[in-house]
Amino acid sequence: MTRHDGRKVDQLRPIEIKRNFTRAAPGSVLFSAGRTTVLSTASISDELPAWLAGKGRGWITAEYNMLPGSTSPRKPRDRAGKIDGRATEIQRLIGRSLRAVVDLAALGERAITVDCDVLEADGGTRTASITAALVAMVDALRATQSPGAAPIEKILTDSVAAVSVGVVDGREVVDLDYVEDASAEVDMNIVMTGGGRFIEVQGCGEQATFDQPQLVSLLGLARGGIGRLLAIQREALGADWPFVGRR
Repeated sequence: MTRHDGRKVDQLRPIEIKRNFTRAAPGSVLFSAGRTTVLSTASISDELPAWLAGKGRGWITAEYNMLPGSTSPRKPRDRAGKIDGRATEIQRLIGRSLRAVVDLAALGERAITVDCDVLEADGGTRTASITAALVAMVDALRATQSPGAAPIEKILTDSVAAVSVGVVDGREVVDLDYVEDASAEVDMNIVMTGGGRFIEVQGCGEQATFDQPQLVSLLGLARGGIGRLLAIQREALGADWPFVGRR
């Protein structure tokens, strides 16, 4: 059986990655999964949080925001530095996901800031942000490589990508759009490394419970979907892919 948009249960939405989308940031990626579109930019600075000063290692942080026109009706713009709880949770997730695949000591006393701005939201914005952020971070590290610094192949220990899975109308499916997400009985977001290790598993029963066989099935769907996303990242980066010869 096919889904409401004609996809098979294990089929991702059409994925597109456009590198160097803006000129100011050393890493910038426009990422689309179906009608979800995220602009991810990565910047690198020598200014570290005070608690890391002089400790010989770097840090990675992320900011996430949904632009007013990304949804209908319009989403009110955040004002006076106020960020809603959902955005705070998501940007922490993005930061954790990226730090999991970076050797912070090899990065040195530098800070990477990744900004993920949702231009259009049709489900899966947090997972799209993570997948896009990896590509933006690779480009930023390549663009700012300095003599004597550790090569990017030493700084990045693995790749990372993320995808949503869930139970919709009694079927396990991958990469939920908004229609599916809004009606899902079970909803999960899975973050994995290129080596096949889990970074984060976020899951809950929205309108139902789930058992262990369903959990195993959902994790299997996520693994397959993330494998395809990793291949798309690799194709987009081409010769700049820093994980050649790794597992």
